[in-house]
Amino acid sequence: MQRAFFEAMGGPQQFQRLFDHLPGVYFFVKDRQSRLMCASPSFCEHLGARFEAELIGRTDDEFFPRHAADHFRRDDERVMSTGEPLIGRVELWYTEHGVLDWFVTNKHPVRDTRGGIIGVMGIVRSYEGQRRSMQPMSLINATIDYIRAHQSERLTVRELAAQAGLSPRQLHRKFREVFGLSVREFLAKTRVQAASAALVRGDQRIAQIAIDFGFCDQSAFTQLFRKHTGLTPRQFRLRYQSRETGRQDPFFAGER
Repeated sequence: MQRAFFEAMGGPQQFQRLFDHLPGVYFFVKDRQSRLMCASPSFCEHLGARFEAELIGRTDDEFFPRHAADHFRRDDERVMSTGEPLIGRVELWYTEHGVLDWFVTNKHPVRDTRGGIIGVMGIVRSYEGQRRSMQPMSLINATIDYIRAHQSERLTVRELAAQAGLSPRQLHRKFREVFGLSVREFLAKTRVQAASAALVRGDQRIAQIAIDFGFCDQSAFTQLFRKHTGLTPRQFRLRYQSRETGRQDPFFAGER
């Protein structure tokens, strides 16, 4: 009965239109080479495209720093090679303004009529929009909010554990379970996230941004920033300020 129903509608692909009307949800489908085959309007807008046709056949390399594109591709290949979905992956992603923020990703393999895997499909949602429904996320929500509110300060794991009413080991275990990161790694990524917003949205000197976000000097800031984004603060500013203001992006010139 179900098979007959899907055959009558030409396959279940019509369901993808539902994603056109879900706010804050980005839907995509890629082939075996991680080339985009389908994208919801929100996903198109997120990547700076007006129409889906502008994205068909293109890859993450054309829209994200290399280290981020490689990370997304590895996840794609893992899903396609194992056939196992990737559910609730919390990670840093880029907003339409080129600013790092937390998102939740789900990916599933796409199969042909014979059951062979021919691609991957997924949805990406903002962390804020989904975190309340995630367990054990609710157990550390207050800690995450505290980190965000004090992201320019040098917080310690012991201080955060006391604030959460947990031992440092318990807090570490919860962060590993949700984010796949240690508390220290989460702190570092959050500081980079906050600094990236300052780099894109203003013209403050990079050395001053380093100080404002708790780094001892610009060199330490640059080292950590490059580790987590694949770009120096200056490169990040040039790339994403140019996207936001409409100026030509020197890193993408000639690629499109």
